Amino acid sequence: MERPGKLYFHLSPRVAFRTDCYLPTHWLPVPPLLAESSYEVDLLLTIWRFLDGNRAHEKQSAALLQGLIELLGNGSVQSCDIDCGKASFWLPGALQRALDAAGAMDIGSPDFLIGAGHQSHLPMLAARRRFGGRCVVLMKPSLPVSLFDFAVTPEHDRPPPLPNVLTTLGALTGPLPEASVQSNTGLILLGGPSRHFAWDCAALERDIKQLASGSVRWTIADSRRSPESTLLRLAQPGFTVAPWSDCASGWLERQLASVGQVWVTRDSISMVFEALQSRAQVGILDLPSRYRKNKVYSSVQRLVDLGLVTTSLDDAFTADATGRAPLNQYLQIASALLRRCNLDFSR
Repeated sequence: MERPGKLYFHLSPRVAFRTDCYLPTHWLPVPPLLAESSYEVDLLLTIWRFLDGNRAHEKQSAALLQGLIELLGNGSVQSCDIDCGKASFWLPGALQRALDAAGAMDIGSPDFLIGAGHQSHLPMLAARRRFGGRCVVLMKPSLPVSLFDFAVTPEHDRPPPLPNVLTTLGALTGPLPEASVQSNTGLILLGGPSRHFAWDCAALERDIKQLASGSVRWTIADSRRSPESTLLRLAQPGFTVAPWSDCASGWLERQLASVGQVWVTRDSISMVFEALQSRAQVGILDLPSRYRKNKVYSSVQRLVDLGLVTTSLDDAFTADATGRAPLNQYLQIASALLRRCNLDFSR
């Protein structure tokens, strides 16, 4: 039996093939000829990731990149990080300098250009116009959605019903490190005053005292938005106190991977979704809404309705020791993105 030819298929407009016979070049989607033939396909996806200096934005694009790597295999994805947070992109040559500094040209023209945050939008669009590829913007963009090939947008941002929109429950978060879950441990994460919620320290103190009445060993941590002295006021006897300024990089991810339950103040929607990437039970510490129409409140309430989080403090005393499955939105969106591009990633 004749050995099937081997095909190296790159997705950018400048497609390069190496095969035992002639095949024509194609744009996306993958030609039907490839799916029906006996040729072995080696997919090499090139991704340019645009960073704006915002840690929360960069976590989301890193999560999507990780999802593509997990689905396609580490050897099938090559990427580079392009810093667009400090560059003055209205100056001549600024884009090229940023690409050169990131080594973008060394890995070739992009198949996907991924970014989150306003500062990444114009550099992504300019790079696509010059080098091709498909722009994937995370969160609701400040520019018209129609300018991008795909927009990954949370439900609470009310994305328009367009064919290039992929809707999520909330912010994408990547996988947590492997760790054994200790069911008798818990983590309390504090946000702070926001335009959506008022900060009620007295109500939080009452609720945290109720959590502390059980046998769980608690760690309490604040954030940049937390009012000064909040952490010391809310920490109960026996609590481990972790000021955000003292926490090393990766501390939160390691904690989330190992605790049995996590309670987050309702204002901190990004921390809620980070907690949902763990196997812990996730609870919400309530805060008063500033407005009757509150998209963050509605987003958290949808998670309650889906049974993904709880607002009942009594659940802290009956947490399931077996844990639950991580939300894994990053894999769901990566899978949807590949399917919309007609790319078969099954192994």
